[in-house]
Amino acid sequence: MSDMTLERKPEEPQTTAPIFRRGKNIIAVASGKGGVGKTWFSITLSHALAKAGKKVLLFDGDLGLANVDVQLGLMPKRDLNDVIRGRLGLDKVTQRFEEGGFDIVAGRSGQASLSALPSQRLTLLRDQLLEVADLYDVVILDLGAGVDRTVRMFSATATKTLLVTTDEPTALTDAYAFIKLGSAAGMSKNISIVVNQASSVLEGERTYKTLLKACENFLRLSPPMAGMVRSDAKVKDAIRHQTPILIRSPNADAATDVQKIADFVTRELSENRKASAAG
Repeated sequence: MSDMTLERKPEEPQTTAPIFRRGKNIIAVASGKGGVGKTWFSITLSHALAKAGKKVLLFDGDLGLANVDVQLGLMPKRDLNDVIRGRLGLDKVTQRFEEGGFDIVAGRSGQASLSALPSQRLTLLRDQLLEVADLYDVVILDLGAGVDRTVRMFSATATKTLLVTTDEPTALTDAYAFIKLGSAAGMSKNISIVVNQASSVLEGERTYKTLLKACENFLRLSPPMAGMVRSDAKVKDAIRHQTPILIRSPNADAATDVQKIADFVTRELSENRKASAAG
């Protein structure tokens, strides 16, 4: 695959830190564009961490286009809309997904207005998320695709953002745009790359190196690779049956790959805790 031509000259990355605190155990999952398997990855990562003994919350932060509940075949009675409208606190809308052993905060599909909430409401929601996060070992925050202000705010709240991309040129270009904006907001050190739907390990590495080269050449950044997930027909089968792949096909290549990334997340969180204790 040819290198991306995205900029004309190198840019100095901005390293100003955000003015609000990060959740020490919040992992955001983002993507520059839709259709790269971000929500499936978020669900599977949450499941893998739960299987490893972690107390996990999966927060569907894709305001307006939420579909975690759809992929899991759930019909939640309460969702994020109740929190945003001030009817319930965030802790009151969490529900248990017993099959996966983790908790879920469902979003609200089909209400695009939620993605244009006033800043005050978004701030209140973020603050509630930080409070609820203290009750868990890990919070997986499934963000909407793109780089709008909602995505940027919640990504900045996380201690680590896993940026999901594929080898499609548009996916790579949009992933680069996410990193560029993240750099301007002082979040560049917290972004790691996940290559999804890789046809092989070699192709996954090539995809990552294409994005890495663009970041090094134009942003002077080297975002690390958290892992890759190989293309696997059993992923579509699991989604079609609204069943997590770690239940339906636990030995599938894609399932194994996500479990490796869960190990990466566990190590990252452990190192963060040690650093906080030392500091």
